[in-house]
Amino acid sequence: MAYTNEKELLKLQKIPGNNVCADCGSRNPEWASYNIGIFICTRCSGVHRSMGVHISKVKHLKLDRWEDSQVKRMKEVGNLNAKLKYEERVPPCYRKPTENDPQVLIEQWIRAKYQREEFCHPEKQTYINGYKDGYLKKRGKEDSAYHPRKFVLSESDDTLKYFVKEKDKEPKAILRVSELNVVFAPEKVGIPTSLQLTFLKDGSTRHIYVYHDNPEEITNWYMAIRCVKLHRLQVAYPSASEADLINYLTEDFAKEGWLFKTGPRSTDGFKKRWFTLDNRKLMYHDDPLDAHPKGEIFLGYMSDGYSVRVGAKAGVKDLRFTFTLTTPERVFNLSAMSEVERDQWIGVIERVLERPLTPQDSVISARLVRKRTNTKSINIFSAR
Repeated sequence: MAYTNEKELLKLQKIPGNNVCADCGSRNPEWASYNIGIFICTRCSGVHRSMGVHISKVKHLKLDRWEDSQVKRMKEVGNLNAKLKYEERVPPCYRKPTENDPQVLIEQWIRAKYQREEFCHPEKQTYINGYKDGYLKKRGKEDSAYHPRKFVLSESDDTLKYFVKEKDKEPKAILRVSELNVVFAPEKVGIPTSLQLTFLKDGSTRHIYVYHDNPEEITNWYMAIRCVKLHRLQVAYPSASEADLINYLTEDFAKEGWLFKTGPRSTDGFKKRWFTLDNRKLMYHDDPLDAHPKGEIFLGYMSDGYSVRVGAKAGVKDLRFTFTLTTPERVFNLSAMSEVERDQWIGVIERVLERPLTPQDSVISARLVRKRTNTKSINIFSAR
């Protein structure tokens, strides 16, 4: 009987919908929640187990013994039917995670579906209301310590404000949500429940790092910002489809890591810098957690004089894994830590250069150029 049940489970697992994890979409799941009736991967099975057996009862498809009634339940439900129930009312601004996303995002997606049943009961979705306030720990620009700061998100004002003290009448800073990008940053910050807020201020980029001890709370902040951005975009572009607008809510960095770069002169030596590719902005920093980049390179369209290739330009020392980025303003000599890293950087930069500029890209480009041409300001394309 045990062999028959295992054979039946593996047959069910090959049915379209069941052949991917019900929660993150990874292929060939080897586990199942038999009371919910879904097939899940190893990573997601750990989250299900952590919720307790009163929420989800987990078994391995091959290694555990299955009762006939449990197999029958799997046959009755399956991933597609479960999705109709537990994902019935997922708001369009909610980011559904994939297998390579941060653990906190996957964990809170699973808990939102099965433990809190947020997508069965929309009144539980507190992040879609266009307003949120509360305390987050913010990294200091000078001392690098984290301090509690009150944050206030307002859709009507298109702002995210933070206050040093609760009694302060004026905020320390006002961020325009429409110009804000937010990403999870657990590896960089070293805290699983951390976010990086990136925005333009006075023509150059500023980074703010925050976290909250409660995984649900930090995820709600992330989703609330996405929802505000979507609602603002729907007002600004009423004829645009919802599916198109969702692409402009938040965007994970295409790539980050250490590279060596020279100054503008061919005699300048290579210096180690932390690079971040944020859409069309290639930024470099002394340290991954710097509040400001040392410099920013706007990546335009290849037909406008932008290119990237393997090797160094004439007169520049080749550090084995060197590559050259050419812009209308300057040639950048860069070098990676390995051939694989170099090829990855060239690949992601090429994909950016192959895309024609959108209206939003042009706005960012104009603001950065305006900063560059202001003689009273720091040149963001400098060799700092």
